[in-house]
Amino acid sequence: MASPPSSASDFLVLTLWALLVISPVHSLTCNSQTFTNNGLYKQCLDLPTLSSYLHWTYNQSNSTLSIAFIAPPSKSEGWIAWAINPTGLTMKGSQTLLAFKSDNGAMIVKTYNISEIGPITESKISFNVWDLSAESSGSVMRLFAKVKVPSNPQTINQVWQVGPSVTGGVPDKHDMQPANLNAKSTLSLVGEQTATPSGTDSRTKKKNIHGVLNVVSWGILFPTGAIIARYLRTFESAEPAWFYLHVFCQVSAYAIGVAGWGTGLKLGSESQGIQHTGHRNIGIAVFCLATVQIFALFLRPKKDHKYRLYWNIYHHGIGYAILILGILNIFKGYDILQPAKKWKSAYIVVIIVLGAIALLLEAITWIVVLRRKSSKSTKPYDGFNNGQGRQ
Repeated sequence: MASPPSSASDFLVLTLWALLVISPVHSLTCNSQTFTNNGLYKQCLDLPTLSSYLHWTYNQSNSTLSIAFIAPPSKSEGWIAWAINPTGLTMKGSQTLLAFKSDNGAMIVKTYNISEIGPITESKISFNVWDLSAESSGSVMRLFAKVKVPSNPQTINQVWQVGPSVTGGVPDKHDMQPANLNAKSTLSLVGEQTATPSGTDSRTKKKNIHGVLNVVSWGILFPTGAIIARYLRTFESAEPAWFYLHVFCQVSAYAIGVAGWGTGLKLGSESQGIQHTGHRNIGIAVFCLATVQIFALFLRPKKDHKYRLYWNIYHHGIGYAILILGILNIFKGYDILQPAKKWKSAYIVVIIVLGAIALLLEAITWIVVLRRKSSKSTKPYDGFNNGQGRQ
């Protein structure tokens, strides 16, 4: 019994050691960078996504922000962009500086006021900006600028991005991978160099809530309820507890799942230009099927009714469809949200455990049924036909 605590403590020590060793190396990446224009900046920061870095100096006396933004475009002929958004941590409303190579190979910088999600056109931004320039070496581009920041703020909302190509002087659409969608943070202009990662904003919290609700409902409670209904009713001692446990699991799964579905709809309405069509369509299908399945509680005929066979087909068929689609959509959600690997691994372990329990109970059920048949029982006990006429 002493081994697990020892292993846990060893893991903690190794984790702390890794943080102490890796973190300084990571920060040195930012601090060791130099520029061909010999620019010097008081602060620098390794941004959390897209292998990007920001160097800056903020002059409070005249609200001037000098920046150097460094990032590798997603392709060699691509573009990089850095923006301030005075309205929030979103692309819409961003006052953007965007750098790319012109047709003659020279680096140029253009400004874009992104008022809508979609194709963009060069336009004047709401801040005064000067000393715009850019350079490229190897696989990295660097963007330089000075910006007049209004109201002398303590923090600003920054958004950055990289894209694959430029067509006719117009930047093409960037990827919609999680790293691209999370390229935003709150930057402190004064005091310690800090940037609050976008992962802590309210939108990311909503995504996490959406994921947790659906994993608990369609990914755990619903399969558990299905296992209870299929296997526990074989045992006479489980009558009628199995039925009420089954109903409790499925109704709870539906209630929690509807909450998860609602948060998904809310996230979709707030995500202009971002679509996860497969995940959305499967989610809608699961909700519709589950709603129909709930009516099974009210439409179930008695065991000797002539339509009972058709009800069984309807109830079991829809139930298995929800089970498969729900688990499939959970893994699609993991691919979209891309949380820490441990969360997906933990759910895989849960599915394996539930599958192992189902296989074990399947074997036990067949043993019980075959024994009853060998003892010349007229009909295996199934929780419905025990002569009680309970339901």
